[in-house]
Amino acid sequence: MVVVETVDVVVVGGGPAGATAANDLALKGRSVVLLDRESRIKPCGGAIPPRAMKDFAIPESRLVCKVKGARIVSPTARMIDMPILSGYVGMVDRKDFDPWLRERAAESGADRRVGTFQRIERDPDGTAVVVYHPQGEGADAEPVRLRARAVIGADGARSTIAKSEIPGGKERPYVVAYHEIVKAPEPGTVPGYDPERCDVYYDGTISPDFYGWIFPHGDTVSIGMGTEKKGVDLRAATADLRRRAGLDKVETLRYEGAPIPLKPMKKWDNGKDVVVAGDAAGVVAPASGEGIYYALCGGRLAGEAVDAMLRTGKAVHLADARKRFMKEHGRVFWILGVMQDFWYKNDKRRERFVSMCEDPDVQRLTWEAYMNKALVRTSPMAHVRIFLKDMAHLLGLVKAT
Repeated sequence: MVVVETVDVVVVGGGPAGATAANDLALKGRSVVLLDRESRIKPCGGAIPPRAMKDFAIPESRLVCKVKGARIVSPTARMIDMPILSGYVGMVDRKDFDPWLRERAAESGADRRVGTFQRIERDPDGTAVVVYHPQGEGADAEPVRLRARAVIGADGARSTIAKSEIPGGKERPYVVAYHEIVKAPEPGTVPGYDPERCDVYYDGTISPDFYGWIFPHGDTVSIGMGTEKKGVDLRAATADLRRRAGLDKVETLRYEGAPIPLKPMKKWDNGKDVVVAGDAAGVVAPASGEGIYYALCGGRLAGEAVDAMLRTGKAVHLADARKRFMKEHGRVFWILGVMQDFWYKNDKRRERFVSMCEDPDVQRLTWEAYMNKALVRTSPMAHVRIFLKDMAHLLGLVKAT
């Protein structure tokens, strides 16, 4: 076996997690190869909370628009507006945002390679050898081999690296998401469409166990849905959503589908030289399906864990990525998971869930938690009021009006 070169780290996957890990490690002076196929665009609503922009130096120039609120739509077509009273949520188009992240990593010193990851081999002393097929080469071309002291797998929800290297990585639950990117309607031509508002449909005819969305992207709009249930016609559901919103006649520019993991894996590393991040680690928030911020965060933590392992020679540091992530975000993931399991179960419960979203305390604390990525602890009486109202809905003591 001929090995062309040796590097500190190979990062497989150039989405938010992989590109962030590669960027951070390059800035620390590590020799990093960032391997990505470059051709895949993940279906994504594209929301970027303010904390993500601050923590990961995302300039406003990368945003395609700013969202000032959300509209929640119930199974009976009841609409609840949830304005953001201060600030905004940024929106990006992954078609442009991910390449920008990869280019930033390259400018920081990462070596970008375009190709398809195939497998991890081991040389005689046990060191990882990443094997990939370069893009543009014929099927019979000799694969490229890179000897790496560490590997970060950021290769998506169906991660080949997680399946082959991480315990529990072979079978994981996930939602299948599908969306269509369409041209934004001319102002005033589609009643009810607001280019500064995200619309979320909690309706079993759109998604039996998740939700549908209409998210503005400036000149375009992302319209889609997700479900864990097999046999659901995702395109038909999305077409129905477009008809309801009056967006069935606008031009469709592209469409994408992909799995979204439902919960973080119990282990993110192999105890030796491999750690996973982003969708490969399962860090997509339950209930909301939000993944960009958590991918950025997971990529940074994976990079820091690998750097500590390389610096000390102790593989135990690889486990720090998951420990630190769950310490900061594990409680939020648990709460959102419980919420999804209960409130998304059927339309009767979805109707009650939408009723709860009308409450000012719920709206304020929801936006504060989302935008700052932390549970709000400064309003104890608001939490008490929400708890009592939540219990009243759970017990059916109030009407879903």
